[in-house]
This record gives sequence, C-alpha cells and structure tokens, in this order.
Amino acid sequence: MESISPVIVMIGIATLAAGCASTDEWQDWRGHPTHFASGQHGSFSLQNNKDGSNPRVSGLDIAEAKTETWWGKVITVKPEQIFEPG
Repeated sequence: MESISPVIVMIGIATLAAGCASTDEWQDWRGHPTHFASGQHGSFSLQNNKDGSNPRVSGLDIAEAKTETWWGKVITVKPEQIFEPG
C-alpha cells in the first residue's frame, strides 16, 4: 500500500486553512447559536462581499439589522448610498 505524499498533505492543510475564518471571526461566531441572525441577515451577508468594498444596503437592511441585532463585520455606508428597493 502506498503512503500519502507529505507534499499532498501540506497542500491539503494549506487549502483548508485558507478557507477558515480568522480568530476574530471565530470568537464572534462562538458567541451566537447560529451563523446568521436570520435569513435576511444571511442574504445581506452573501450579497455584500467580505471586505465591504462594494456595499449594497437598503433601509430595510438597516432596520432589520437593528431589530435582529445582526453580528459580524460592520458595513458602513453614507446616507446617499442607501437604496430603497423598487
């Protein structure tokens, strides 16, 4: 029986580590029973890229974030960037 190459093992470990959350993200997630506060929170997080460089925020998103106390990286926008779905 052949053994697994150490190079393949290292590539596998590096791949898994690259997809993992940061220490701060893990700490934040450990404080909550679910990954997202709600389905709307999940949708918002998926439509806004991780670094928040191209935010897409509606007035409804802001209201629900306050009501549901969303957690995670804060996406900051100027008032003129907030859109209302039409």
